[in-house]
Amino acid sequence: MANPTYSQFNTDRTYPGTWAITFNNPPINIFVPETIVELGALMTDLEADASVKVVVFQSANPDFFIAHLDVAKAAGRPEVLGLWREFVLRLSSTPVVSIAKIRGRTRGIGNEFVLACDMRFASRQNALFGNPEVGVGLVPGGGALEWLPRLVGRSRALEIVLSGDDFDADIAERYGWVNRTLDDDALDSFVDALVRRLASFDREVLGAAKAQINRFGTPTAAELQSSNDMIFPMLALPGTQARRAKIRNVGYGVPSDFELNFGSYLPTFGPGDDDATGRER
Repeated sequence: MANPTYSQFNTDRTYPGTWAITFNNPPINIFVPETIVELGALMTDLEADASVKVVVFQSANPDFFIAHLDVAKAAGRPEVLGLWREFVLRLSSTPVVSIAKIRGRTRGIGNEFVLACDMRFASRQNALFGNPEVGVGLVPGGGALEWLPRLVGRSRALEIVLSGDDFDADIAERYGWVNRTLDDDALDSFVDALVRRLASFDREVLGAAKAQINRFGTPTAAELQSSNDMIFPMLALPGTQARRAKIRNVGYGVPSDFELNFGSYLPTFGPGDDDATGRER
């Protein structure tokens, strides 16, 4: 059934012990401050439901799981980054098992969202991943710098973050970024079968096992905060301002070739300032 409380999320609780949550913020599933506020409220509802064992996150848009954060709107409400950190910590620590079923582009805070989920399964044909922040003069501030080294190792995390490029689902699987990829027509049935299997087990035991594994794989609040604190000050850097000005002219935040192929555009912006002198070009 749909929950009318949320404008961007539809919650289906048809199958006992499970929630299927579909994100829908047209036209490209961009994260805005209200998205983060709604996620916090959704998390409160999830924590209050003692019957739920598994939650699946999916997208209503086959081209975009989550495009990225609208940084300009977030800068107008800087408190949302704190709300985001709280959501990530709550999602990773809840006894409910969280699964991301991924179709479409999953970049920036979108990638950080799926990294915070307990498991990630992706369409081989239709999933794409990336953290493009460095290419626009920023660093990932929502958890990628903390999750990626734990999942893929230091060198691959550096490749992902420093290149700002897009990575297809097969590479993501090979790196350990996602649990596995499946052909698009097999993704739903695989995830459904796993969800039903997990839902057949005891909630207390699932939660206890998750908590024990979390001892070795989850970032701390202080670690997440340290990256969080870097974002908005970087917006004042001359190079960042120059790069962001270029982005505004190529279809940022709307259906466009740029948003479909974000990673390939980043090198075309060139350096935002002179590396040797710091002077604007």
